[in-house]
Amino acid sequence: MSRGLRSGAVVFAAATCLALAGCAGGAPADPGTSSPAPTTTATSDPTPSPTPTPSAVYKPADASGPAQNVPVPVLPEVAKTETKEGLEAFAKYWFELLSYGYETGKTEQLSAVTSPSCIMCERAKEVQKGWNEGGRWLSGGKVTTPAISTNFRIAPDGNYQVAVQVSQEPLSYYNPDGSLDSADSKTANSGSLMLAVFKDGAWFVNTIEPIAG
Repeated sequence: MSRGLRSGAVVFAAATCLALAGCAGGAPADPGTSSPAPTTTATSDPTPSPTPTPSAVYKPADASGPAQNVPVPVLPEVAKTETKEGLEAFAKYWFELLSYGYETGKTEQLSAVTSPSCIMCERAKEVQKGWNEGGRWLSGGKVTTPAISTNFRIAPDGNYQVAVQVSQEPLSYYNPDGSLDSADSKTANSGSLMLAVFKDGAWFVNTIEPIAG
């Protein structure tokens, strides 16, 4: 895999907890009888509690292998609304999808809400798919968004603008034989400007551009 393919990994700079649920069942207490004489209450075997079904446990990628059971980002209900809160929630969700792609190589959900004309987005997806196939995998690279803000006004080009502070953990690139191909040296931090529109009842990203520091 060429070094050029890796160059798109840092163009951008939710933890879902899986729980086990169970319930305990039991028979109601014997109400007794109306007789004043003492009675002996028969005891019965307690109803056994159902055994919880184990949930698949998330395991991040490391030197031993790729990530497993990565939680799929879920679009919040508020992110389905054409509101300031909805746009900011959608922007957070979008970067969660980006992070998900680095762990899994799956970019279908990201592509569904992003224009193919977004150059930075396409470069990131190229890295995600290229390094999660043929036995290769990525470790690290988690993307977080410490700050997201928008004035929620439509610009002359017809887009809403969202300023996003983006942080991405260092990425390590592993070959099919388990050897380390290369690794980023430090966490990437940058500002990105998301240009998005609300159409057909949903948010859609036209492009992501770097904010010059």
